[in-house]
Amino acid sequence: MSAVKYETVIGLEVHAELKTLTKIFCSCPTEFGGEENTHICPVCLGLPGVLPVLNKKVLEFAVRAGLALNCEIAGFSKFDRKNYFYPDLPKAYQISQYDLPICKGGRLEIETNGEKKTIGVTRVHMEEDAGKLLHGGASITTSQYSLADYNRTGVPLIEIVSEPDMRSAEEARAYIEKIKAILEYIDVSDVKMEQGSLRCDANISLRPVGSTKLGTKTEIKNMNSFRSLQKAIEYEVTRQEDILEERGTIVQETRSWDEEKGVTVSMRSKEAAHDYRYFPDPDLVPIVVEPAWVDEIRAALPELPEARRQRLVDELGLSLYDAGIITGTRAIAEFFDRVVSQYNEPKIVANWIMGELLRLLNANNLEISDCKVTPDKLAALLKYQAEGTISGKMAKAVFDEMFATGNEPGAIISEKGMVQISDEGALLAIVGKIIAANPQSVADYRAGKEKALGFMVGQIMKETKGQANPGAVTKLLKEKLDALS
Repeated sequence: MSAVKYETVIGLEVHAELKTLTKIFCSCPTEFGGEENTHICPVCLGLPGVLPVLNKKVLEFAVRAGLALNCEIAGFSKFDRKNYFYPDLPKAYQISQYDLPICKGGRLEIETNGEKKTIGVTRVHMEEDAGKLLHGGASITTSQYSLADYNRTGVPLIEIVSEPDMRSAEEARAYIEKIKAILEYIDVSDVKMEQGSLRCDANISLRPVGSTKLGTKTEIKNMNSFRSLQKAIEYEVTRQEDILEERGTIVQETRSWDEEKGVTVSMRSKEAAHDYRYFPDPDLVPIVVEPAWVDEIRAALPELPEARRQRLVDELGLSLYDAGIITGTRAIAEFFDRVVSQYNEPKIVANWIMGELLRLLNANNLEISDCKVTPDKLAALLKYQAEGTISGKMAKAVFDEMFATGNEPGAIISEKGMVQISDEGALLAIVGKIIAANPQSVADYRAGKEKALGFMVGQIMKETKGQANPGAVTKLLKEKLDALS
């Protein structure tokens, strides 16, 4: 076994579909899930006699993404033709950007294992998506045939290319998680990885520790989950280490991730830039971006995840962990802010969102946008609990009912007869009854056994079907028992 130790070098290419209503160069809809080959026209199919026209919203979204990733926005850029043949590419070329992208020179800070690190963003460029192949077998490598659906052809993409600054699968996962959150916050993509609107290619190489020369890389294509990305990188690093340990040679190639087998599989040799024969697209004029327009877009950017997380820590007193969960998506962060605006107890609100709300959303595979519990309703429920109208246990039962039906908490409390008993006069009678019925527990308490007190509180709660105020019960019970002493 060789004594040489290797350093992993990873760069990611993240492709994000933009949430425009129409495609990048034509008026076909971008809606996901239509019947195969129904969202197409002569422009996106590249038929003779038609010309592409740039959708200005695509340019705006690309600039917005570049600003959020701390990039320089180019005043002058252009589109190029990337020439290659593949069945899902009807024109036999893809309209993309090569040497003059719209954004370049950005950076993004990630955190893994408590350590922060800055990852360089080489470029963000615009391009059109290819179509989709529906394979006849379990995967591309096992299929006897494939069918082509061109609905996705021409859907606008931005490609975010990182510097090779990542050194582990964990760092790569943290990077794409951060990208996903930012794109969602600035509202340029729905980032639904399961639908392919956010996917990632990973370039991986190894080099001896201390070396500055990059090793031969392999590219793993089209991973659309955080788990797949991390597992595929971990496998590929081990595969390359084994080859190098045996004094073998890494082949520059494109590989795919076989989720079922947990391995990467060779697809084809890896192309270099000159293989694509890039040249400026003659049908599209260069793009000139005015600085004043860029300033308008910059001014309209929302609070980004990192700034929002820090605000929740600094101004509202949440822990970094809690703030990280709450700001994980823009929808949850905005839900939190709306609840706190009506019930100003940030820690309590955060606990309910992280506990009850996310538990039920995950269990039912729902997004927060699909949830019947609105911020107004959750705030009202928490007020009922704070006022002592209902206990904590009752509040959770009411919340479950709200989640299922969408009914107002007050209506549920009234309908279920769940009003908490806090009246001392009513509780004293029950306390006296339980003391009289449990002489042994009274004796145990007087002998210093605190568990006896808990037992009698439980008996009172059982007697009142959980409606007694636990705090009031404990106070009155202790007073009565101490008086007996």
